[in-house]
Amino acid sequence: MEILQLKYFYALAQTQHVTRTAEQLHIAQPALTQTIHRLEKELEVQLFEPRGRNIVLTEYGKYLEKKVEPILKALNEIPEEIQILAGERKKLLKINVKAASGLITDTIIRFQKEHSELRFQIVQNAEMEDADITIFTKEAFEIPQGSKDMFYIFSERIFMAVPGTSELAKHESVSLNELADKKFISLTGAKNLRAICDRYCMQAGFKPDVIFEGDSTSAVENLIAAGLGVGFWPHYTWERYQENEMRLLPISEPECHRAIVIQLHHRSKEHKEAVAYFNYVSSFFDHLKQERNKKRIL
Repeated sequence: MEILQLKYFYALAQTQHVTRTAEQLHIAQPALTQTIHRLEKELEVQLFEPRGRNIVLTEYGKYLEKKVEPILKALNEIPEEIQILAGERKKLLKINVKAASGLITDTIIRFQKEHSELRFQIVQNAEMEDADITIFTKEAFEIPQGSKDMFYIFSERIFMAVPGTSELAKHESVSLNELADKKFISLTGAKNLRAICDRYCMQAGFKPDVIFEGDSTSAVENLIAAGLGVGFWPHYTWERYQENEMRLLPISEPECHRAIVIQLHHRSKEHKEAVAYFNYVSSFFDHLKQERNKKRIL
């Protein structure tokens, strides 16, 4: 059975008048009659029978009308329901945050104040296939050839955090191979950053001895300040620290960087709010770099 056949049947069942139904459907009367006859032939039953100048439903016709009514009603509701769903989706931003979660949270709070109608769905360190925007980190990043996505790439230098009371704190900079025998403190769950820093250590000829991992930057700071070890510290995204308790040293060899990548997926380019947030975060990082360069650690 075809949907068009069922629509024609249901319309005729309501009026039980061929000429009037054909006019309502804006089709020729023979076209309506032929459609009903094809449906009856397929079902191998008679759906209508003549009564005077009109027609009436047979018992099979009454049964089919009862079955068809909720189906056609559901079909008629689909366009409106999809429009409602599309409207709700436009008010939702799906963001996969794999790096710089503290700063990204700040941008969401600020952006949402100016766009109070928006809702945010945020996942950290997980795969979200239908995300509008993904934030991740790599040692270096080049835009994939032929990509339809939009990218903003923020280059961030990585420093070495050392206890403020240690001999290292008196240095102006440090070479990574000087730290081969040191204990390291790392951030729990920062897998991409950890992999980047491990590669730099391997480049310097050693594997870092990570003895503690904290679940926040403040926990990492406290462990380093307590003299338990040293740790890699991104220049911009982990700004908060007490200078008298911990000092950040530039790493002279090798010079360590990472890329913070903001990725707007091509499927969300028509999502006006997603594009607006992408531009907002990009500007936020640009402004962050300008402001913090004024007090750059030399």
